[in-house]
Amino acid sequence: MEPKSIKRIVIIGPESTGKSTLTEQLAAHYKTAACAEYAREYLNTHGTAYTFDDLLTIAQGQIALEDATVASVSTNTTQANQPVFIDTDMYVMKVWCEYVFGKCHQFILDQIVVRPYDLYLLCNIDLPWVKDELREYPDEGPRKELYHIYKDLLINQSTPWVDISGNYEQRLQTAIDAVDDILNV
Repeated sequence: MEPKSIKRIVIIGPESTGKSTLTEQLAAHYKTAACAEYAREYLNTHGTAYTFDDLLTIAQGQIALEDATVASVSTNTTQANQPVFIDTDMYVMKVWCEYVFGKCHQFILDQIVVRPYDLYLLCNIDLPWVKDELREYPDEGPRKELYHIYKDLLINQSTPWVDISGNYEQRLQTAIDAVDDILNV
């Protein structure tokens, strides 16, 4: 019997909305792999004074990390047929490019078109903002604006998506319910 294709579930949203935490919690719950946000590793190594071209490098690194994570799960017999949880995708890179620089790399736009996902989990801004050396937008105004940009993107594409809000426990339960719905299709 041939294995089912691996479901790719992306967690997106503005900074400090619990994306990384939720990604790790879901991977632990389903006993599978999580694909981390490559930007964190890149900015920790190269510093936070990034350029437009750095965002292309980060996008390429994110794609490579995602592909490696999916390949790892597909060859692991204990994880075969389990979903992969992805912290950030090219929509995040598009929003980041356009919000900061007013333009987006064609590579990112092309990847949005060709990369298939099964579910988006959009993290709402209802968690308190947590200071972090990599975070740029502590004020509610930009966070709210960015949340609505992400929501508009998801409304205007065909992959199912779910808004994730509430405390950490509520967020995890909402996400598990949404993932279970996708896995039982």
